[in-house]
Amino acid sequence: MPSEVLKTKIKYLKDSEQKEILRAFEFAKKAHVGQQRRSGEPYINHALQTAIFIADLKMDSPAVMAALLHDVAEDTNVSLNTIQKEFGRTVAHLVGGVTKLGKIRMTKKWFFQRNLKTEQISDFDRQIETLRKMFVAMARDIRVVIIKLADRLHNMKTLEGVEPEKRVRIAKETLEIYAPLANRLGMGELKGQLEDLAFPYVYPDEYRWLKKQIVEVFQKRKKYLDKVKIYIQKALQKENIPAEIHGRAKHLYSLWRKLQRYDNDINRIYDLVALRIIVESISDCYKTMGIIHEHFKPLVGRIKDYIAMPKPNGYQSLHTTVFCLEGKIVEFQIRTHQMHDQAENGIAAGWHYAEAKGTLDYILKKIKRAPVEDIRWVKELARWQNSLPDKNEFTNDLEVDFFSDRIFVYTPEGDVKDLPAGSTPIDFAYLIHSELGNACTGAKINGRMVNLSTALSNGDIVQIVKSKKPHGPKRDWLEFTKTSLARSHIKRWIKTKGSADTMSPRPSR
Repeated sequence: MPSEVLKTKIKYLKDSEQKEILRAFEFAKKAHVGQQRRSGEPYINHALQTAIFIADLKMDSPAVMAALLHDVAEDTNVSLNTIQKEFGRTVAHLVGGVTKLGKIRMTKKWFFQRNLKTEQISDFDRQIETLRKMFVAMARDIRVVIIKLADRLHNMKTLEGVEPEKRVRIAKETLEIYAPLANRLGMGELKGQLEDLAFPYVYPDEYRWLKKQIVEVFQKRKKYLDKVKIYIQKALQKENIPAEIHGRAKHLYSLWRKLQRYDNDINRIYDLVALRIIVESISDCYKTMGIIHEHFKPLVGRIKDYIAMPKPNGYQSLHTTVFCLEGKIVEFQIRTHQMHDQAENGIAAGWHYAEAKGTLDYILKKIKRAPVEDIRWVKELARWQNSLPDKNEFTNDLEVDFFSDRIFVYTPEGDVKDLPAGSTPIDFAYLIHSELGNACTGAKINGRMVNLSTALSNGDIVQIVKSKKPHGPKRDWLEFTKTSLARSHIKRWIKTKGSADTMSPRPSR
C-alpha cells in the first residue's frame, strides 16, 4: 500500500501529527478518486510522491499535509475553505500558495526568445529573472516554494506522459526558473536532479553527445576511485578519524555547462567523479585535508575553504584537488554530516535541526538571489526570530526582509553588510549589535553626518555615532526603520523601558 511508505517516512513527527497527515492522505485520495494522469497512473500517486519528498526533508507536518493536498483545490470540487475547516489555516495557506504559483509559467513569446539575436538575450534574461522574483514574492512562505519544487520534480520524472510540445516548455521552465530557485535555496541535489531531467528535452543533441562521451570515461574513473577510497580510509583510520567516503558523480547538465568552458575536453574535468569525505567535526575536516596533503601533492590554486568562507547559498565544505595514486588528478570534498545535509537539502535541511532545538535557527540560511551577483539573505533571521513577541509579525515581515531588493554597505573597518533596500543607519546599527542600536545618536555616511532616517545606498561606508551611556531608541524610529531586527529591538525597549522623548530629524535625501 502506498500509504505504508508514507507512514514510514513520517515517523520523525509526533503521533498526533502522523495521524493528521494520514487523514490528509485519505482526504486527498477521496478528492482525486477517478482522476488519472496522462501516464495512466492514479492522480493521488503524484500527491503522494510530492509529500514523500517533503517528508524526506524532515519538514513540519503542515508542509507534508499541504503537499498531499496541493492539487485538491485546483483539480477537484473541494474548496480552500473546506481544506481550512478540515486541516487549519496554515495548511490552507500553503495549499493556496502552491495553487497560485501553478499559474506562473513562461509564455510562448518568452520561450522562443532564446532563438533571437544575441543582443536580445539580455532582455530574455531580465524577463526570466522577473518571473523568478514573482515566483518567490507570491509564495510569501518559503514552504510553498519547496512544495512547488517537489511538485515539479515529480512532474519532470513523469514527463514522458505529456505531449511533446508541452514537454519542451515544461523542461525549459525547469531549467530557467525551478532549478535556479533550488540553487538559491541551497538545495544542490534537487537542483542537479531538475537540471538533469530537463536536459534531454531542452538540449537533446547535446545530451546524446555527452552520454556517449562519458560512459567509458566514467566507468574507468569510478574503478580507479574505488582504489583511492580504500587507501584514504586506511590513512584516516590510522589517525582515528571516523569517516564516510563515497564517490559523487557530477550531474550531466552541470558537466555539460563546465565542458563548454574547457573546449569540450572531458579529460580536463577533474571532478567528473569526486570523492566526498564526511567526518564528525570541523576540526576533523581540516585534519583530513592535512592527511590528504601529507600523502598527495595538491594542485596550486585548487584548495578552497568554503567552511571559513561559505558560499552565498550556505554551502560549506573543504575542496582540494591533488595528484593522487598513479599521478592521476582527483578532487576531494570534505565536510561534516550537518554540512552535507545543508549542501544536499539547503534551506529545507533547517527543519530537521530546528526540530531538535525548538527554533527556526537553521531554517533560512544564505540564499543566492541574482544571476550575476551573489547576495546574502536571511543571515540575521535566527538572531531576531525568537525574540518576536508576535509570531504573525514574523510571518508578515518575512517578505519585507528577505524578498525585497538588497544593498551592500561597509563598516569603517571594511566589513560588508547586507540589508534590504531602503534601510537606514538605524537598521545598520542594530544589524551590528543591539547595544549599538540602542546607543545610536547619529550617523556618518561616507564621512558626512546625515539624519538617522537617511536611506542607505550600495557602497556606502556607514559609521554610527553613539552615546557613552545607552539612552535607548526613540519611538519615531519605527516610522523609517526597514528591518524586522531593528523594529523588534526598538519595540522591546519601548515596552520594557519606555522611549527617548526627543524626535529624530526627518530625511535629508
